[in-house]
Amino acid sequence: MGKQGKAIGLISGGLDSTLALALVRGQGIEVKAVNFYTGFCITETQRRKGGRPDGTVPQNEALRAAADLEVDIEYVDISGPGYFDMLVNPRWGYGANANPCVDCRVFMMRRAKEIMEAEGADFIFTGEVLGQRPKSQRRDTLRIIERESGLDGRLLRPLSAKLLPPTIPEKEGIVDRERLLDISGRGRTRQMALAEEMGISEWPQPAGGCCYLTDEAFSRKFFDVLDAREARGEPRKLEREDVVLLSTGRHFRLSPRAKLIVGRTEVENALLEHHVEGRARVEARDVLGPVALVEGVPTWEERQLAARIVARYGKGKDAGRVVVEWREGDLVETYEVEPEHDEARVEAMRI
Repeated sequence: MGKQGKAIGLISGGLDSTLALALVRGQGIEVKAVNFYTGFCITETQRRKGGRPDGTVPQNEALRAAADLEVDIEYVDISGPGYFDMLVNPRWGYGANANPCVDCRVFMMRRAKEIMEAEGADFIFTGEVLGQRPKSQRRDTLRIIERESGLDGRLLRPLSAKLLPPTIPEKEGIVDRERLLDISGRGRTRQMALAEEMGISEWPQPAGGCCYLTDEAFSRKFFDVLDAREARGEPRKLEREDVVLLSTGRHFRLSPRAKLIVGRTEVENALLEHHVEGRARVEARDVLGPVALVEGVPTWEERQLAARIVARYGKGKDAGRVVVEWREGDLVETYEVEPEHDEARVEAMRI
């Protein structure tokens, strides 16, 4: 033992990846941490949008963890056409919702391999735990991720290493296998005890991950975008702008031709203002209320319906009639409508 080495660590800032980082660094191995942003991380998206609905702004846990352990970190934005194509057509399918976890990990590991090679590092490590997640952390899927990313023997999972075949850095003496762990399953008791032992006191409480794609309500909106485009004869694809709007506001499917997005907070109203181009902007004129956008080509009846729903969520919801302004490019129209009071109808349209 004692051979010098360098590793690339994929960290989210959660408990498992923080412990993996501490374990590898504790063996005297030079570590560079990497955090990937996919566009679907809940806390980072909230940060980029100006904060949570309650006004608080979450910290980037990966940057915090790297700073606490005094490790250099590279923040890599992988959101874009290549990643989105994978989301729409995952080779290994989706989990319970819109989460293509195996394909996502393969995508990340391929990018991590490029960083490893550019840095002249010996291996990559993650905080993955055997059996912790039903889709991507089974023994067979851990092997698929390693093989399909081209990292045969170069992908170390320190928390479960003793339950997995030895990796090349272990065989070469860069990593001491005896100082790695044999954790498996969904419990966090051993990790929490280890964190206390190592003096790690700050980490986000585990709550099913940090990914919008695992959320049932978000997933409905995700698939609605793809299904509506397919129904209109358009390519089944995801655009960068879709990613921002999917996590913003209340979404209503008026018809395959048209969708309404209604802001819920001042932050969301301000964000929607930045995405007006190519859409209609709808807002009650004389009373406080949300900003809303309409995508697609609505009929006259659907314009009226959108106006009634927008009126429903403003201060004029109890008024007999509300004037709603419809702006679409150079076109400005006003509709005097009764706020929509049919709760069942509204919920039936809500995505």
